[in-house]
Amino acid sequence: MNIQPIKNVGFISTRIAGTDGVSLEIEKWAEVLKRNRFDCFYFAGEIDRDGAISFNVDEAHFEHPDIVSINKSVFGVTNRSRETSNFIHKIQEKLKSALYEFRKKFKIDLIIPENALTIPVNIPLGIAITEFIAETGIPTIAHHHDFYWERDRFLINACQDYLDKAFPPDLHSMRHVVINSPASEQLSHRLGLSNTIIPNVYNYAKEPEGLESYPCELRNKIGIKEDELFVLQPTRVVPRKWIERSIEIVHSLKLPNPALVISHASGDEGDEYYHRIMEYSKYMGVKIIPIDHLIGSNHANNDKKYT
Repeated sequence: MNIQPIKNVGFISTRIAGTDGVSLEIEKWAEVLKRNRFDCFYFAGEIDRDGAISFNVDEAHFEHPDIVSINKSVFGVTNRSRETSNFIHKIQEKLKSALYEFRKKFKIDLIIPENALTIPVNIPLGIAITEFIAETGIPTIAHHHDFYWERDRFLINACQDYLDKAFPPDLHSMRHVVINSPASEQLSHRLGLSNTIIPNVYNYAKEPEGLESYPCELRNKIGIKEDELFVLQPTRVVPRKWIERSIEIVHSLKLPNPALVISHASGDEGDEYYHRIMEYSKYMGVKIIPIDHLIGSNHANNDKKYT
C-alpha cells in the first residue's frame, strides 16, 4: 500500500474568524500542527487569517442569505419543496467545486472539517464536504463540537435525509474527534462511530502577550471600579451555558454593585434567551454588562480589543 506523506492541512468551516469556540480551537490546532512542521490552510465563508493561505467562498458562511433561506425552509417544518431541494443541490455543487479548487491550489493532503459535519447550519456545505471526501478518499479528521441532536431547533426538520448523510457521515478515510465524553458516547450510541476525545484546552503555560494596562482599561470602560469584584461569564448567551446560575451566584455574593460581565453575544442561536436573561437579571438585581463588542482574538491596533 502506497501511503502518501501528509504536509499540507486544510481546515474547513463556515467561519474561521473572531472568538467563537470553533475558530479559537482551529487556531490552537493549527499552532500545534505548525510546530510539527505541517502547513495549514483555511476554507470558509469568512476568514481572518492571512489571505495567502485562505480560500474564501461566500456561500460557505451560515449567514449567507441563501443559506439563511434554506434553513428557514427546512427547520421547524416537516416537508420541504422540490425547489428547496434543487436549491440545496445547486449550492452544494458550487461548494464542492470550490473544495476541489482549494485542494488543488494548496496541494492539500488532509482536511479537518471543523464542526461543518456536525451542526447543520450550512447543509449544502456539509453535503459538499461529504461528497468531496467520498469522491477523493482524502484523509479527514472530522472535529465535532456541537451535534444537531443537542439543539432543540434542529429536531423538527424536513431534512433528516441530509442530516443522516452528512452530519456526520461515515466514510472510510475519515476519523472522528469529539470534545467531551458525553458527545463520544452519543456518537457511538446513535451512529455506531468510533471516535477520539480531544477536549478544548487552553495553554496556561504561555504568558499572555501585551497585557500592560488592558485589564484596568477594560474595568474603566465598562464601569467597574478597581476595588469591585469583576465577575466574568466567558461564554455566549445561550441556554446550555446556564447564565441563570451565574446571575444567582452574583446575587448571593451580596456585592455593593452586583454585576455580571458576559463576553460573547448569542451568535447564531437567536435573542430569545438573551431577553429572558435580561429580565431575570433585573428581577435578581444583577446588572448584565455585555462586552462582545470589545472582545477579539487579538489586540487590535486601531480599534482596541480585549482577548
